[in-house]
Amino acid sequence: MHLIDIYIQEVTRRLPEKNREDIELELRSTIEDMLPENYSEKEAKEALASLGNPALLASGYSDQPMQLIGPRYFDMYVTLLKMIIPMVAIITLIVVITENIITYNGEEAILGTMLSVVGHGFWGIISSSIHTFFWITLVIAILERTDASKDKSPLTPNWKEWTPDDLKNIPYIRKEKKISKADIFGSFFWIAIFVVVYFNAFRLIGVYEKVEGKLQFVIPTFNQEVLHSYWLIVLFMLLLEVAFAFYKLIAAQWTTKLAIMNTVRIVVSTIVFIIIFNNNSLINPEFYMYLEDLFHFTFELQGPVQLGVILMWVILSVIDVVQGFRKANIKR
Repeated sequence: MHLIDIYIQEVTRRLPEKNREDIELELRSTIEDMLPENYSEKEAKEALASLGNPALLASGYSDQPMQLIGPRYFDMYVTLLKMIIPMVAIITLIVVITENIITYNGEEAILGTMLSVVGHGFWGIISSSIHTFFWITLVIAILERTDASKDKSPLTPNWKEWTPDDLKNIPYIRKEKKISKADIFGSFFWIAIFVVVYFNAFRLIGVYEKVEGKLQFVIPTFNQEVLHSYWLIVLFMLLLEVAFAFYKLIAAQWTTKLAIMNTVRIVVSTIVFIIIFNNNSLINPEFYMYLEDLFHFTFELQGPVQLGVILMWVILSVIDVVQGFRKANIKR
């Protein structure tokens, strides 16, 4: 019958040409065995319906997967994408920001430069993510098509067949303890922002005024030489922040060890902040004069203002430490 011929054609056209003739004979024989000698169109439809979609049946005959990434490698494929793409995006962002810091000559408008950094960073993240996605997909697709194993059960991320023993190596993570990828990416993003702002404070933080219709930076808040004089301890603090962010990526949840590391990180950053903020030459004198002329009030960094800022920093740091231990101590 015409319907049977079309069904067989739809199955075999999806198969390698060298196998089509044999599978056509086998499939036709199978269908004929399912039907009586003088079958009706209704009976033929029922037989074909029981065999299912031609594309699905063809996949059972095929030696190669008929999808780009099949179920055997799909879970591992998704795991690699989730792990590698965020790391590539973070590295790309850091590289773009570092390149712009190094090449900045001070002549361009800082606001335009910042917008340029954001644009280049955004495009760099998209471009690097697309390239990473392409190469991971290509490698996994080639691996699947060259896999000589006849067992098509899904592989685990350690490239082995799944067994119940694999469950012993997977920690149960409660929602309250889980560290999201967005949290980790945010940590790296703010580290990059801090680096840009700290080493370019004399161009970014201060008084902006409209001059001839254009917003221009006129008075910096901080003395950049003072900030640069602390580069060694600031670098140590930044390395600690980066190490902590990477450890969060690996740990994936709050633990007592992570909470202790968080405490060390906060203590170090607090000490660095107090050391820098206690320097009497940190604030640009011109900035003081501008505020005094603007508000007709004498501003002094030393004394209550300094103590208030340090106290606020310490309170926020203590809250951060307590939150870390609270999350770590959440019971299963």
